[in-house]
Amino acid sequence: MSLLMRAARPADAHELLEIYAPFVRDTAVSFESEVPSVEDMVQRIAKAQTRWAFIVAEEQGTLLGYAYATQLRERAAYRFSCETSVYLASQAQGRGIASALYRQLIDELQKLGYCNAFVAIALPNASSVKLHEAIGFTSCGVFPRAGWKFEQWHDIGWWHKALLPHPITPD
Repeated sequence: MSLLMRAARPADAHELLEIYAPFVRDTAVSFESEVPSVEDMVQRIAKAQTRWAFIVAEEQGTLLGYAYATQLRERAAYRFSCETSVYLASQAQGRGIASALYRQLIDELQKLGYCNAFVAIALPNASSVKLHEAIGFTSCGVFPRAGWKFEQWHDIGWWHKALLPHPITPD
């Protein structure tokens, strides 16, 4: 596999939406109820790149997946933590691309000084749990019945990965 990992560009938005839309329309993996617009995706890329990272995996000119980080919570005390996500095109699953995206994303987040990465996983989702645990995330709790989609309640599991040592005085 000759995979190119690079920062997402605004021009990628349409192709990224093709990857993401089935997760919104057909699954509870995403709690969004409507597929965002191309402009929404452009804005998400830009926002993620202001303080975190948004990485794509490209093979022979085709985007196969993406991973990004965003703000965990709004309060200043959370500034050394972020929330991560990864999505793959169906033809890219099972090829190690999600792990490769995560390795690149984690490297970028460490360079930016983030100490913690968190991920929320709609349960059940054995493949996502397996991926995250394989790259070092550990379960840290469940928000029971946190989301309502497709006429049923869904639990959200939270996983954590320490990215850097936690300094005594980070400022």
